[in-house]
Amino acid sequence: MRTKLVQSLTILVFLLVAGVASVAAQQQAAPPPPSKFKLTSPAYADGSQIPTQYSCADPNAASPALSWSNPPNNTASFAVIFHDTDAAPAKGTMDNTHWIFWNIPASSSQLMGNVKADASPDGIQQGKNIRGVNGYQPPCPPPGATPHHYIFELYALDQKLDLTTGASRADLLKAMDGHVIGKATYVGIFGR
Repeated sequence: MRTKLVQSLTILVFLLVAGVASVAAQQQAAPPPPSKFKLTSPAYADGSQIPTQYSCADPNAASPALSWSNPPNNTASFAVIFHDTDAAPAKGTMDNTHWIFWNIPASSSQLMGNVKADASPDGIQQGKNIRGVNGYQPPCPPPGATPHHYIFELYALDQKLDLTTGASRADLLKAMDGHVIGKATYVGIFGR
C-alpha cells in the first residue's frame, strides 16, 4: 500500500513538473505583442506602390504627408529616416538615404506633405540625403530595375537631439543611440 502511495505521488510530481515546464516553454515561445505605435500616410497604403507625384518621375515631386499614433510614454521628440533598402552605393553597408529629419516635437502627430528642403516646420531639422543636400530626395530606382522598397522609419526618442541641421544619417544614428524608446515603419514600393 505504501509503495503504491509513493508511486502515485511520484507520478503526480512528475506530471506537475512536466506541466509547469510545458507552460514555461509556451510562454517563452509566444511572440511579443504588436506595438501600438503606428505610422501611416494618406498618400499610399503601407506596402503598396508609391504614387508618381512622390517620385523622381514627377519633376515637381513632393514629400508625402505622414501621421502617427500611440507613441510610447515619455516620448520627448521624434526622428525620421526614409531610405531605399534595395540600393547600397559603392557596395557599402549603408543603403540610400532619401530623407532624414529630427526634433519633431513630442506633441506632434503628423507632418504635412511637400516639406521644402531646409524648411523647419515645428522646429524640425533636416539632414543630408544621398545627394548630400538637406531635404526630401524622391524614390528613383534605375529604369528597368526590379521595384525598390522605400521605408519610412519613425523613432520615438526620450530626448531632443543636439544635432545641427545638415547632419548625415550616420550622425543622426549616433545621436539617437541609447535614446530610442519606440519605432514605427511604413513601406512603399516604386519602380520605373
